[in-house]
Amino acid sequence: MDIIEATASFEKWLMEQTVIVESDLLYKHGQMKREPFLFLRASFYHWLQRFYELLPELSQTPFIPAVGDLHVENFGTWRDAEGRLVWGVNDFDEAAFLPYTNDLVRLAVSAAMGCYRLNTALEDYAKPILEGYIQGLQDGGSPFILEEKHHELRRMAQGALTDPHHFWEHFDQHIAPVEHALPNKAIKAFREYLPEDIQPEYFIVKTPKGLGSLGRQRYIATATWRGGRIAREAKAFVPSAVNWISGSDTVSKKTVNRMIDQAVRSPDPHWAIKGKWIVRRLSPDCRRIDLEDVASERDIYKLLYSMGYETANIHLGDPNAKTKILDDLAHRHEGWLKEAYERMMKAMTEDWGAWKDAPEIPIPAPVVGNES
Repeated sequence: MDIIEATASFEKWLMEQTVIVESDLLYKHGQMKREPFLFLRASFYHWLQRFYELLPELSQTPFIPAVGDLHVENFGTWRDAEGRLVWGVNDFDEAAFLPYTNDLVRLAVSAAMGCYRLNTALEDYAKPILEGYIQGLQDGGSPFILEEKHHELRRMAQGALTDPHHFWEHFDQHIAPVEHALPNKAIKAFREYLPEDIQPEYFIVKTPKGLGSLGRQRYIATATWRGGRIAREAKAFVPSAVNWISGSDTVSKKTVNRMIDQAVRSPDPHWAIKGKWIVRRLSPDCRRIDLEDVASERDIYKLLYSMGYETANIHLGDPNAKTKILDDLAHRHEGWLKEAYERMMKAMTEDWGAWKDAPEIPIPAPVVGNES
């Protein structure tokens, strides 16, 4: 399928999984026209098709617990159960068992596209990612606790963290009261991951957030609790687009939870899949390091190296990943990742051109009786 056919088919499938917000889906279509990087972030469903089509030799590499929709803006900070500042992958919307090479190629493409729009270029985006990834595998992984170690990454993260006053001011400017009753299961999910002694107010986000998951229902709960603001987000859970491509129920909530639990990480205790909803904490400490905030080419190299290492942390959720991936890598020629990401970047840029010049595709009719 070309990008137009793939999008129509995927969105029809999406409506079979959850209630959709049509205005957000139309906004997503518009964002996909703006530039290749945004198109890449919003079209993982089509990426998978192109990956299998254009890189068949990489599609046969060991299957492991993968992020799937991995890109440079899928990393951020949070506080773990001990209150420590942690950095790592913070979006598992498309988590599935996939060839380990998928995450590496997609991450490298996103780095190249993201840096290109900033007029910042490395000679080879694959090099730091692969170096960090291999080191992570050889070490057996290690979470990024930004306390005693990882001083450079901590410096970049602290630059990205928002002053609490500015965070909540911006937060209030971009939410609006909910004008209809929340789904009961969304309220139940909020209640389980909020303190018991509060009565939260519920909102929607006026300016749609993210790209890949746009079109799903998304709500905000906020309150003042024991002297300060707290907030949670609940987003409708939909299994990975892998299920759309395979035509099966390969990926489930249980699959995603198991992947996250077994990965080498210090998790966010306020992130969970509850029923058909993904709940997470919103706070000034939960932020990503934007490429725009990175001061130098050296910092970009360090950031991409760390992203490669963190990717290994996720893949090591398979206890046999270290041996089988390092064995596979040992048989690959130098420059394989650079060749792969350049090929995929060319294809995705061409597909973006086709999408940009195409008329707006119609939104499928809602599926009657789909409750969330």
